[in-house]
Amino acid sequence: MATAKEKKLEVKAQLKQLRADLRVMHLSVTEELTLPDPVEVKKVMTQMESLLEIIEPKSKRKTKK
Repeated sequence: MATAKEKKLEVKAQLKQLRADLRVMHLSVTEELTLPDPVEVKKVMTQMESLLEIIEPKSKRKTKK
């Protein structure tokens, strides 16, 4: 089981990567007027889901549905 400090470091690293990916997508939409590749969008969504799994306990996620 990961400690709180390890979880915090993992979340920070994943958020940093997500921000970079989203920044690239945003620039392509605003400057090039092109939609992002659906595969890239799916990749970001998967990363966000994995973050939720780290942040929220499983019991809390089940009650939200």
